[in-house]
Amino acid sequence: MSAILDKILSDREKFVCTVKTLGACKLPSPVRHRKYVAEGERVFATESESYARFAETKLGHMPTFEKAGPKEMIFHDPRWTRVGIVTAGGLCPGLNTVIKGLVEILEFDYGVKKVFGIRYGYAGLNPKYGYEPMLLNPDAVDTIHEAGGTVLGSSRGQQPSDVMVDTLERMNINVLFCIGGDGSLRGASDIAAEGLRRGLNISVVGIPKTIDNDLMFVGRSFGFESAVAQAAEVIRSAHVEAKGTPHGIGLVKLMGRDSGFIAASATVANPVVNFCLVPEVQFELEGERGLLRALERRFAAGKSHAVIVAAEGAGQELMEGAEERDASGNILKKDIGEFLKRRISAHFKEKGFNASVKYIDPSYIIRSCPARGTDAIRCYELARAAVHAAMAGRTDCVVGNIGESFALVPIALATIERQKLDTDGQSWRSVLDATGQEFYFNGVSRNLFAGDAFAP
Repeated sequence: MSAILDKILSDREKFVCTVKTLGACKLPSPVRHRKYVAEGERVFATESESYARFAETKLGHMPTFEKAGPKEMIFHDPRWTRVGIVTAGGLCPGLNTVIKGLVEILEFDYGVKKVFGIRYGYAGLNPKYGYEPMLLNPDAVDTIHEAGGTVLGSSRGQQPSDVMVDTLERMNINVLFCIGGDGSLRGASDIAAEGLRRGLNISVVGIPKTIDNDLMFVGRSFGFESAVAQAAEVIRSAHVEAKGTPHGIGLVKLMGRDSGFIAASATVANPVVNFCLVPEVQFELEGERGLLRALERRFAAGKSHAVIVAAEGAGQELMEGAEERDASGNILKKDIGEFLKRRISAHFKEKGFNASVKYIDPSYIIRSCPARGTDAIRCYELARAAVHAAMAGRTDCVVGNIGESFALVPIALATIERQKLDTDGQSWRSVLDATGQEFYFNGVSRNLFAGDAFAP
């Protein structure tokens, strides 16, 4: 990362906002009756305060990105274009919708007939695993958007970039779409670099898949809105369970390894939550301003129940244990849900207080649902932008949503660091207003609790 930042700071005007191209676009596009995106048309990265602060502190200026969309002239000849599509990393709502969009736009807009679905992530590009690719066409993908998951399968972890490029070269694939998060996109960038090193005209374009919404400069990732909607229903169940027993506590663990966007948004979407715990905000467990004391204060104030939502990466500093990593190199988070369940139950038992913790971990249920509503629309629009970028010879880039427009972002920039929940912004302020958790964490007048079981 430091090398990338050094490059940014030494060349601020060009930055890394310029997307790599395979060469000049010399072929007339078969896409007709459309408003073409002109060469050099740019989009300012002004969508969020966090982007603006990043630009101000790290870059010294507000970057612009190439506007996505159909070009009047293209690089790849559709008659000779062979496409690969790979889905890598964990599951996410909308994967099948993106695949469907890619296949349909390739054929309907450009007439591309040879589209291969690479099975089980990047492992499908390594011949030692023996995974046969799927031939995809509009009929094959007609109804896949109605199901969750990915018809191609997925896997975590990278494969040697030279081996993967060998496979692409052997299959005569000159366009590769990689649907994945930060680790998967870094793998896509390695493939693009190896192809360029060999002088191969292979466009490698990423579609950002991160249910945590933690990629930089790509806007809201597909699948996020569907995940929030599903999580809000789980919170509803936790609330019912909590209210069904004296001093019940509904505890829900949601996705969010390093960023608390889902936990925060789901809390506001269904504001029956009393405590929202996210990785960006450290909290104490013990002591006067700890979570246990905050729960005591809530019950002492006459409340009969409590609902806690915890992002999976919250409270990691409270737990012991050696650091472990998954196949993609991500740090495996210790289970904050089980930890809180044990500690809260033990605490109230020691106090001789009847409290019941109902713990729900819906992660796999949420990840495996299909995209709905505007989320499904976003999937298709991202697929459309990716196809237009690839056919114009762009490579080593990811499509994103910048404000009202779609844009092309260099993978190196999108993965430069995790996007974090802005704890000074409106989203977190809404969480604090909806939960009132500051009241419980910070305490109130002693008079309110005088004579109760948990009086200070």
